[in-house]
Amino acid sequence: MSGGNGPRRVLVTGASRGLGRALATEFARLGHVVVGCSRGGKPLAALQAELGAPHRFDRVDVADDAAVKAWAAEVLESHGAPELLLNNAALINRNAPLWRVPAAEFDALIDVNLKGVANVLRHFLPAMIKAGRGVIVNFSSGWGRAVDPEVAPYCASKWAVEGLTRALAEELPAGMAAVPLNPGTIDTDMLRSCFGDGAAGYPTPDLWARKAVPFLLALGPRHNGKPLTVA
Repeated sequence: MSGGNGPRRVLVTGASRGLGRALATEFARLGHVVVGCSRGGKPLAALQAELGAPHRFDRVDVADDAAVKAWAAEVLESHGAPELLLNNAALINRNAPLWRVPAAEFDALIDVNLKGVANVLRHFLPAMIKAGRGVIVNFSSGWGRAVDPEVAPYCASKWAVEGLTRALAEELPAGMAAVPLNPGTIDTDMLRSCFGDGAAGYPTPDLWARKAVPFLLALGPRHNGKPLTVA
């Protein structure tokens, strides 16, 4: 299970719904081996039942560093280092001016969207570096490069993901890559929380994944540090 045109080992966080689930399903359909996690129990179990072995999905909160550490140890033992790591898990705040966003809601968002990314990288990157290859894709957003009112916490987290990823890119050895990715606008529960029924005018996650997966599989060292968008 190596790089090139053969099957890849793909890790996806936030795999139980939305973009994460669509990605996991599409990668598996194309013959790649997918390892994923999320906080959702029943949806994750359903995904495991649907895709079966050798794919692996575990209930893990990426904001919990100790839980991520334990999960990484098990995954690295069972599947080896991922060749494509997709930090997709994220929360969005309920639409509100910044001063009306409760501290607990702000903290939870930062814990998942930013610290969760760092936790996953902390425990998987050493094995990827030892293997000497791999692509890290940290999911950003259009709101990681521009802003709108009432989503300031989400914007802050995604702007931070952009900076974290571009700095990480300068730390990686040759042959690897880290990319901040704007997936585009997709009809997900997250978008509906902001746009309401207007989200229906955008592609579904499954339709988006048919385009996104080939795009992600084509990423390599030449893309290191480049902010990209799934067009």
